[in-house]
Formats: sequence, C-alpha cells, structure tokens
Amino acid sequence: MHISSVQHLIDLAISEDLGPGDITTDNIVAEGQMGKGEIVAKQSLMLAGLDVVEAVFKTLDDSVACLFHYKDGDTVKKGDTVFTVSGSLRTLLKGERTALNFLQRMSGIATHVRSYVDHMSHAKVKLTDTRKTTPGWRILEKYAVRVGGAYNHRMALYDGVLIKDNHIAVGGGILAAVSKVKCHVSHLVKIEVEVSTMDEVREALSAGVDVIMLDNMDLDQIRDAVKLINGKVLVEVSGNVTKESLKSLAATGVDIISSGALTHQAVSVDLSMRITTA
Repeated sequence: MHISSVQHLIDLAISEDLGPGDITTDNIVAEGQMGKGEIVAKQSLMLAGLDVVEAVFKTLDDSVACLFHYKDGDTVKKGDTVFTVSGSLRTLLKGERTALNFLQRMSGIATHVRSYVDHMSHAKVKLTDTRKTTPGWRILEKYAVRVGGAYNHRMALYDGVLIKDNHIAVGGGILAAVSKVKCHVSHLVKIEVEVSTMDEVREALSAGVDVIMLDNMDLDQIRDAVKLINGKVLVEVSGNVTKESLKSLAATGVDIISSGALTHQAVSVDLSMRITTA
C-alpha cells in the first residue's frame, strides 16, 4: 500500500478533527515547545497501519522525527511501545487522536483476521475478504486483511466479474448473463458466478465460467458441488462463514472461502499515546 493512495483520507481525517484549529492545545501549549509521544499497546495485538500513523504526523508537520519499534504484521504484547514521534508538542497533541484512530482500526482488522487464519490450521484453502468494508476505507481495510494473513477478493466492481443472484434474475439466467458479459469484457478478465443449487452449478459449468461461488450451501451440498465440478474451475464458498466453520468448510475441497466478517466484525484494538515535554 502506497501512502499516496490514502493521503486524501489522512487529509480528510485531520480536517475533520482539527477544523479551523485546536482551541485547547493552542491556548495551553506555547508555540515552539517540543515534546515526545509514544504509542503503547494496551493489549496483545497485530500491528497494521504504522506508515499511516507516520503520515498523519508528517502531514501536520514534516519536521517531526518518527521511530518505528516494530513493523506491520508484528505481534506485540500489552505495554510494548510500538512507535515514537518527536517534535512540536502542538503537533503531537493535534495528531494524537487521528493517528490512533487509523492504527486502532487497521490493527483491529489484522488481529481479527489472524485469529481466523490461525483457526484454519494452515489449510491450503485461501481465505479472502469481501466488499463489506467501511465506505472510503477499502484500501486501508483490505491492506489490513493482507497483513493479517488472508487474501483480498476483488477490490471493487471494476476489477472482476461477479455475477450474483440479482444479476441472474434481471439478466435472464446464468447462461444469458455470462454470454452478455463475454461479449464485452476482455478474455483476460475472470468471470465468477454465484450459485445456490446444484442445477445452477451445472448451468455455470456449461456457461464456461472461471470461478463458481457456492452461496449459503450446507456442507453436504458443498461436497456434492465440489465433486461435480471436479477441478474444472475454482470453487469458492461464501455466506454465513464463521471462525468455527472454517475447518469443516476447508475440508470439503473448496479452493476459496470468502467472509465479510473479516472486516465488518473486526473490533478496534486498544492503543494509547503518552506525550511528554522535551
């Protein structure tokens, strides 16, 4: 992830919090007074978003000095100092909350995702996210998913064809919908179709798709579908995926398990920033 791709989010977050000025800090702290801030973990967690934290403070004041004690993907324990920033005391106080908001949310996702990945017991099946992300934060949240050890599904509507139930309903069925897509997209673009019955699995196979998504099927149906597909295309399973169901789903022989819970059920972790005067 390049910071330039999320700089607009950083600018927006700073503007949202700072507005025309910090009327608390500017009336308490003298201009030119220097200080140091240390971001400390208040629980065990996996880090994600340290570059964004640095960018927050550098956006406010490029002269601040940042020191990374860990890197994204590292697991830290309660009490560990993960990041130090030194410079204008006003800058540290103004950037504190925004920097922590980014780090707590992104690290929360990475920590949550890692718990799912570990629960799979290193199965060869790929665990992926979905488009169920916080509006505007998709780049950040999908980056945190990768840090946590899972994979990204398509980033957005533009980078992969996924024909879902509503597309099938309005497009005249699976065969008709796939045929329409193939007339307009490059042969390099993969086509995935969502199915919920064995008849739809057969129709998707006959349509020549690249990936079949088994939506909300039970384990017996999934095993039957995998047997029918027999390696002809990739098989993805989705719908009501829980941490507890991962092992049994992976054992069916599917290639991909996608879960919106990787992002929409993640909880921000607890970090704080200790600021002292120089």
